[in-house]
Order: sequence, then structure tokens, then C-alpha cells
Amino acid sequence: MKSVAITAFFVGMALAVPGGGAGAALAQPSSPDSQPPVDVIEVSGRIDGIVAHFIERSIETSTADGSQLLVIQLDSPGSILSDGRMDELAAAIGGSSVPVAVWVGPSGADASRGSVRLLRAAAVSGIANGAHIGRFRGPCPECRPGGDPLVSGRRLSAGQAGNASAVDIVTPTLGDFIVEMDGRTVGGRQLATARVVERDGQPRREPIAQVRFAKLNLAERVLHGTSNPSLAYLLLVAGLLLIVFEFYSVGIGLAGITGAVCVALSAYGLGALGATPLGLALVAVGVFGFAVDVQTGAPRAWTAIGTLTLTLGSWFLFPGDRRVGWLVIVAVVGGTVLFAVRGMASMVRSRFSTSTIGRESMIGEAAEAATRIDPEGMVRLRGALWRARVNRATPIVAGEAVRVVAIDGLVLEVEAEDRPTKDYYSKGG
Repeated sequence: MKSVAITAFFVGMALAVPGGGAGAALAQPSSPDSQPPVDVIEVSGRIDGIVAHFIERSIETSTADGSQLLVIQLDSPGSILSDGRMDELAAAIGGSSVPVAVWVGPSGADASRGSVRLLRAAAVSGIANGAHIGRFRGPCPECRPGGDPLVSGRRLSAGQAGNASAVDIVTPTLGDFIVEMDGRTVGGRQLATARVVERDGQPRREPIAQVRFAKLNLAERVLHGTSNPSLAYLLLVAGLLLIVFEFYSVGIGLAGITGAVCVALSAYGLGALGATPLGLALVAVGVFGFAVDVQTGAPRAWTAIGTLTLTLGSWFLFPGDRRVGWLVIVAVVGGTVLFAVRGMASMVRSRFSTSTIGRESMIGEAAEAATRIDPEGMVRLRGALWRARVNRATPIVAGEAVRVVAIDGLVLEVEAEDRPTKDYYSKGG
């Protein structure tokens, strides 16, 4: 994502000469109040509900402030909004009382698929040298009738877009784009963004309107970031693994809290991107498979099941062109296998085998069943919760007194205090 700070730098350095070529620096005007201001907002990433609301809010703010122009700097691979919501957004841009211009930039930016509709709805469109637009097929009421080069399914470079008249202005920087808007009549009003001055015997244009930048607030940027399929997927898997790790540890710690936050953040992206129930179910089964083998300390059948289902779930998590790339899937699944089979199992064993815990000394100690144990459950011992197991023929209800008779890996084998089944410990029972 291109930062607004970098954009501001380019605006400050932009130059323009009438008819093209090098220009003058787009600096702060000598009299900022001489002309209404020009507002600039940055739209990057997929167009979701947060971005749509931000654009509409910016249009309202520019109208209320009396701005002469709102410029949208666009770099987006497409939209994840419904056709109806995109119709509303395009109508808000096209019907704005303040002229709205869309500039695809800076160099390397791309406006594809649904984001092309923003370009077509704008009063003036532009593109930076080195940027690309196109690859869109679909309903576009605001597109040009009789064939529009932007909806042909082709990807156009800046030069191709200019030659095909797919955009109005081709400029290297945002500053040049704003200066080139000077003198244009849009929506019945003539824009005044620059003036001609003599510098070193050459005519140059310099800005006469204050340029103001706006961006999403921090909370909006965080949520909007999760609308990236790879990030939403990574947050989901990482969060589930951290929760599993915390489940096998004593108490609730940083890993569990971090995992819960990751899953919560991924929820917005999963909903906005239209995550499929099948994909979510397969990912959950995959993580569960790794969780089963964590306590054994060695990869077994459930590890193979987990690897297969997590891979399939990763591919089917999002529909169509929103799917996570195979390189990301391979990296995440491979990292999950290493973390669950080697890293997490090793950390859990180390955590439970420290001398301060003294697991062997627990044999023979009394505890209390925190849940029903039939044949597995949880007991409270030394102020902490432990996984426990009992003979299936002698289930234990919650709250019943138990005694530890053996330890199997990370699981305590217990029996009811008042009805022992076997004397596993040397002390009298």
C-alpha cells in the first residue's frame, strides 16, 4: 500500500509545463485562500464497505467545506462489494456537487476489475506513467456506450490507455495531475488549480489552491487491511493455533489472548470476502487434527488428516478471484506442520517438565474434578487446570474429589478419592 506521506512528497515535488514536459514544484500556494482547496484521499487495496463509506464521507466533507475538487488516488485490485452497493458508490461519485477526479497512481499502481467503475464514474480520470488499468468484465452503467476500452477484459498500460482515450490525463505524479486540472470546466464550474508564471525566462505553472490530504483512521485501516485474502487467512490460522497452544497450557496467558485477537480481526475479512462454510469447516478440522497429535509429541494419523484438510480448506476458503495463492498456502501449511509437530509439542513438553512444576510429585496428590471426567475432562490441582483421564467404567462428576495415580505425557490419570480402583502410588490410598 502506498503511503499518503509518499504521496504528499510527490505532490510537493510535482512540476508541470503547459502542453506537457517538465513543470514547476507543487508547493504551498503563496495565498492559500485565493482559491477553494483541493482535497485528496487515497484508496488502496480491495474496495470494501469501509472504503466505500470513506469515499462517501469525503464527498460530503468536501461539499460542506466548499472545496473545488476531490481527487481519489486509486490503487486497487478490485471490489468485494455487491453490484448494488457499487452502483450506490458510483452514483455518489458521479452525482457529487463537488467534481470528483480519479487518478491511478503512483507508478506501479493498478486499477482492476470492480475498481474500474470508480474511474468511469469520475468527472475526470487520469493515470500515472507505469500504472495499469483494465481487466474488467461486468455490469457498468456509467461506462461509455458502444464499447469501452476499460471493460474489454484487457490490461492497459498508461500509454495504451492514453492512446485509446480510456483516460483524460496521463501524468507522472499526482502534483502534475492536479495542475493539469486547471482551466477545465467540470459540472458547470471552471477549476482554478494553477497559474502561469515566468521562471528563468520560461513559462511555468504553479499551484494556487491548497491541497489537503485525508485518510482512514487507525481502526478503519486495521479492519480494511484484513480484507486482503492472504492476511485474513493468515490471521485465522495463526489465531486458531495459538488458542490450541493455550488450551494445552496451564491457565490463560498471552498466547490465548493473542490468538483470540487474531481470530476476531480475521472475522471482518472473512465476512467481507465471503468466506465459504466448506473452507472454514476444513480449516477448523485441519487445526483440530494437529491439536490431537500435540499431546502425543509425535506425528500420527491425525497429523496427516490435519495437513490434508487444512490444505483443501485454504484453497476453498474464498470464492473465485479472491482465493489465496498457492505459494501462500504452501508457506502457511508448511509452517503450521512445523509449529504443531515440532515447535508447539516441544514448547508444551518443556513447559510441563520444569522442576518448578514437579509433575512426578503430583502422583498421590488430591485434586478436584473441574468438569465431568468420562473418560477425559479437567481437574483443578495446585490452583491450575489440568487435563485428566479416568477408567471409562468409573466416571467422575464435576466437583468430586479425586487423586492422581499416574501421569501419561501431559494428561493426569486420576481416580475417585472414595472409590479407588488401583493403587498406583506407594503411599496408602
